[in-house]
Amino acid sequence: MISVDEAVQRITHGFAALPAETVALTDALGRVLARDAAATLDHPPAPMSAMDGYAVRTDDARIGAELAVIGEAPAGRPFAGRVGSGQAVRIFTGGVVPEGADAVVIQEDADAHDKMVRIKEAPARSENVRERGLDFRTGDVLLERGRRISSRDVALLAAGDFAQVEVTRKPRVAIIATGDELTRPGEPRAPGGIVASSTYAIQAMVRDWGGDAVDLGIVPDREEEFARLPAQTRGMDLIVTLGGASVGDHDLIQSALKPHGFTLDFWKIAMRPGKPLIFGRLNATPLIGLPGNPVSAMVCAILFVRPALSAMLGAPYASPVRTARLGSALKANGKRQDYVRARLSVSNGVLTAEPFRLQDSSMQKVFARAEALIIRRIDAPPAAEGDQVEVLLLDS
Repeated sequence: MISVDEAVQRITHGFAALPAETVALTDALGRVLARDAAATLDHPPAPMSAMDGYAVRTDDARIGAELAVIGEAPAGRPFAGRVGSGQAVRIFTGGVVPEGADAVVIQEDADAHDKMVRIKEAPARSENVRERGLDFRTGDVLLERGRRISSRDVALLAAGDFAQVEVTRKPRVAIIATGDELTRPGEPRAPGGIVASSTYAIQAMVRDWGGDAVDLGIVPDREEEFARLPAQTRGMDLIVTLGGASVGDHDLIQSALKPHGFTLDFWKIAMRPGKPLIFGRLNATPLIGLPGNPVSAMVCAILFVRPALSAMLGAPYASPVRTARLGSALKANGKRQDYVRARLSVSNGVLTAEPFRLQDSSMQKVFARAEALIIRRIDAPPAAEGDQVEVLLLDS
């Protein structure tokens, strides 16, 4: 068995960033930038008013001064002239500050009458003016390569005049469940059968992490059925199998695929849940064989599939591990790194992780309610309530 850290390193070492593609800005949310996005204009493109009021020369706008209003500058309709001595221009939020003016007196600080305005509060130079390029200038890098685009980033790219962006192509991930006992939700079940829930979990995870999940269905426990997989997975960037990774007579991933081009990198990780994990290649395509137990499969996907997707997307990945206070005692750990399902709470700024009493790897309700995994290192001593522990956040 190898350690979790070694497994992550060996898996991610086998992946490189995929090619770039161009998408419309409206389709960019959640995608990963393949190139730095540099601004092609200044923002704002000219000095703009931050308030409704009067564009003035600060030398003229003393308290009590009366200035002639020579025009107006609504947003989108700049005043064509110049503000001279003793003059002002009525201006509105977003309007271009006209040439000659260097400040805006807000309308509450001025009294207007008969095309004149009397100043009640003198402005400072540049007051209420957003200078040209205040936000960014032409050539500034707005977003760096490898960034996953958020809704706020979409707005920034739009402001930078990007109608399209270059993003990394989504990794195509084939997901294959194995086992005679499995059926789809809503289908009739044979005696002893169960619903293939892990398929739907891994699909959702892959999509959430930026991949394109391709459901290739359920493969029965017969070697001839596995022979079809090389053709079915052609063109995929990663193959993820569910079940069949252990040593039973019906666990066929390794034995059934070996005659069809499967080569093994490693098998078995010193962890709980998820010990029987496989990593190798089916011809040229990387394959991660997840355990059959649903919680084991999901924990292993978080630990190993997610970093693989990040590597293919060219996106830096940092495992969301934090420190928390332990809510109740845990016994000493053994020779496998343990991932204990836990709830989180915060009191007076202190994060507390409360482990669930039952930790069986088949208990999906517990896992659905968990918010973190308490990481128990190999041979960790007993931990008392209140001790500091590492937690892996599940909804980071």
